[in-house]
Amino acid sequence: MTTHPTPHPTSTPVTAAASGTWLLGDRPVRRIGFGTMRLTQQGAAFRPGAPASDRDRAIAVLRRAVELGVNHLDTAAFYFSSLRSANELINRALAPYCDDLVITTKVGPGRDLSGAWLPHAGPAQLRGQVEENLRQLGRDHLDVVNLRILGTDSIAERFGALAELRQAGLIRHLGLSNIQPEHLAEARAIAPVVCVQNPYGIGLRPEHDAFLRDCGTQGVAFVPFYAIAGAGRDAGASGSDPEEVLAVARAHAASAAQVRIAWTLHRGPHVLAIPGTGDPEHLTANVAAGALRLTPQELALLDTVHRRGVDGSTDDHRSRLAG
Repeated sequence: MTTHPTPHPTSTPVTAAASGTWLLGDRPVRRIGFGTMRLTQQGAAFRPGAPASDRDRAIAVLRRAVELGVNHLDTAAFYFSSLRSANELINRALAPYCDDLVITTKVGPGRDLSGAWLPHAGPAQLRGQVEENLRQLGRDHLDVVNLRILGTDSIAERFGALAELRQAGLIRHLGLSNIQPEHLAEARAIAPVVCVQNPYGIGLRPEHDAFLRDCGTQGVAFVPFYAIAGAGRDAGASGSDPEEVLAVARAHAASAAQVRIAWTLHRGPHVLAIPGTGDPEHLTANVAAGALRLTPQELALLDTVHRRGVDGSTDDHRSRLAG
């Protein structure tokens, strides 16, 4: 088996450029991005009452991500702890922003000051959520706004409200999160959609393989979240990986997490990874996964794991929040 080892940590770090690029609307982004959900709290879990993260460390991780060539950040105004806000951390770490930096945010869910989840926003409330993201990030427009939903109901009114804000210049591009295939068709009849952000990974939602491919056919980026965590979702990875994943990792002197990220990128050139972490070493390893080239034999092996649904995950639109 031909292998492509991950560079040793003491060598020159791999940058996000190794992952390739994709045009997100009219904005070129590197296919390895960064998710900010885990920056605001200690540990993997994202839940009300969890201890706040170290602010200086979180800011350093964001700056290091950009140094490593990451130019696609995923965030949301509802990513906050008792002391930290992901948007505020981004603003503090990176403003004034580089011209090539693309910040994608989400609207729909909301939380009160205690951190408890509120009912999802209706059409009339979405403008306020967009304006709150603008305020926190210190911007006059948002690069990409994803409408995150729960359930299978029509999204026409809510997506239409965001389309009006796009026409008004507050939003540059629109996307969708946590959706079913029919939602994409419904939204595209209203306004252009540049990305779909859904749970997906080895063994997670194999029933959405065709949907992922269809997004590529339509020129829509597919942005998996929980790609590393799998069934652990917002609680993080369980630490238990199938032997097949571990075998591929050993062959590349890589970690199982790197193999999981690389596998998603191999699903198509339109797939964008947004692994998140508050650990500088994990950040470097996640970015390096963009250079990991899996052989056809390895991909076939991992595909068998994926199709048998080893994570035991089901399609759950009632789950709370957010990648």
